[in-house]
Amino acid sequence: MAVPTHAELADHLVRQIDIRLVDPLEILLDDPLDDLRGRAHHRAGALATALLDGDDPAALHTAIRLYSSLHPGDGPFDPPVAWWRTPLGQVVAARFGHPAAAGVSLPVAGAMLGISRQGVHDLVRRGKLDRHPDGGVTSDSIRDRLRTQPAPPATRS
Repeated sequence: MAVPTHAELADHLVRQIDIRLVDPLEILLDDPLDDLRGRAHHRAGALATALLDGDDPAALHTAIRLYSSLHPGDGPFDPPVAWWRTPLGQVVAARFGHPAAAGVSLPVAGAMLGISRQGVHDLVRRGKLDRHPDGGVTSDSIRDRLRTQPAPPATRS
């Protein structure tokens, strides 16, 4: 799975901020929040830049802030499988693997890589991904595989 472009990631962040943060506030306050929505949309570009181009500590801090704001809860970082297929999940997987787990299940590994569980199993069998001692796949081997995959060819407009 290719890492999303800056525009794809920024657009995804804009949608998530609208759906998960601004829209509920508008409903609760019964008042349009156009200024806040505009500020959030503007900030999405800077957040995308930090995630894609920032140094590892800054990018990880940005990812943690975004995830915890968009998906509040008291539990540990354990996103659903589908989250790894989102542009934000794809960037996190490519930059850090799973930041909170040394190993992940085959379904999570598949979502992180954008392939089926069987595809993950085949990569493990061929030595392209490392099996975690507790089962599943090591997060580092997923990250390393994503980092070495060639970028898709650019499309011309």
